[in-house]
Amino acid sequence: MKLLLDECIDRKLAKEFVDHEVKTVPQMGWAGVKNGQLLAFAEVEFDVFITVDRNLSFQQNLPQFDIAVIVLQAPSNRLADLKPLAPKVLAILATTAKGQATLVSA
Repeated sequence: MKLLLDECIDRKLAKEFVDHEVKTVPQMGWAGVKNGQLLAFAEVEFDVFITVDRNLSFQQNLPQFDIAVIVLQAPSNRLADLKPLAPKVLAILATTAKGQATLVSA
């Protein structure tokens, strides 16, 4: 599965998603691109977009995008806070639905 990490997530989190192809927004050259356009770019090349932006599902019409969104809910976006959520993300990847946001919290 191809995963895209939002630019506000430490790129080191990618190491937690073994057996998946993981890129970050900056690696793709999309840093600073607004969410709507970012999702349009991402849906072409990725299956899942992982972010900490809890407002994304309210600001964007997710059903129009052919990509699943996973929103990580942690005390901060520091790697130490996000890393414990990785096993939960791995567990739900196969069931995430394109055009919908799935919240993952501790």
